[in-house]
Amino acid sequence: MKRFMLAASVSLTFAASFAGAAHAAALDQFKSFVASTKSARGEFTQTMTKNVDGAKKTSAPSTGTFVFARPGKFIWTYQKPYEQVLQADGEQLYIYDKDLNQVTVKKLGDALGSSPAAILFGSNDLEKNFTLSEAGARDGMEWLKAVPKAKDTSFELISIGLKNGQPEAMELKDNFGQVSTLAFKKFEKNPALGATAFKFDVPKGADVVKQ
Repeated sequence: MKRFMLAASVSLTFAASFAGAAHAAALDQFKSFVASTKSARGEFTQTMTKNVDGAKKTSAPSTGTFVFARPGKFIWTYQKPYEQVLQADGEQLYIYDKDLNQVTVKKLGDALGSSPAAILFGSNDLEKNFTLSEAGARDGMEWLKAVPKAKDTSFELISIGLKNGQPEAMELKDNFGQVSTLAFKKFEKNPALGATAFKFDVPKGADVVKQ
């Protein structure tokens, strides 16, 4: 479970504020987000649902905070039920597991690619990697569907739910039918961030593993 939640966030992971009318189509809101949201921060709750013996089972929620600056800079922090940090400085991705006191380092390009994370943290050229389409209204939100064009991604479908000009939910369906659901709150658009806000400092005594 812990590994899946981490992988979902790395592949993920996320959302931002959308400018537009409350009932504007999801795709219009999304394009407005791409044009106007350069950075953001807020809080999230994440759950994972999978089929077990023919019945759907949902995990206990994980909660935490996020901050990002496009392209390719972010800090995604799990606070409960366990502490982990995913942090990128535009070139490298650092995954810190507090329980193991271990930092895994990857090239950011390899970690993002045609993944859900590219929607939030990547460049503006999203339609190069995703096929975007309207997905109708559900649960009081307008939904956008994003299908990765790459065949080797671990996710087959990403859905973003928008309401009143900003995202409130994100669903990540993997190739095994498991769905990771993110809910967002306390979203702040384009906050002032320092030049060193995304510099990663290796915790004292932590092992560093490069991949």
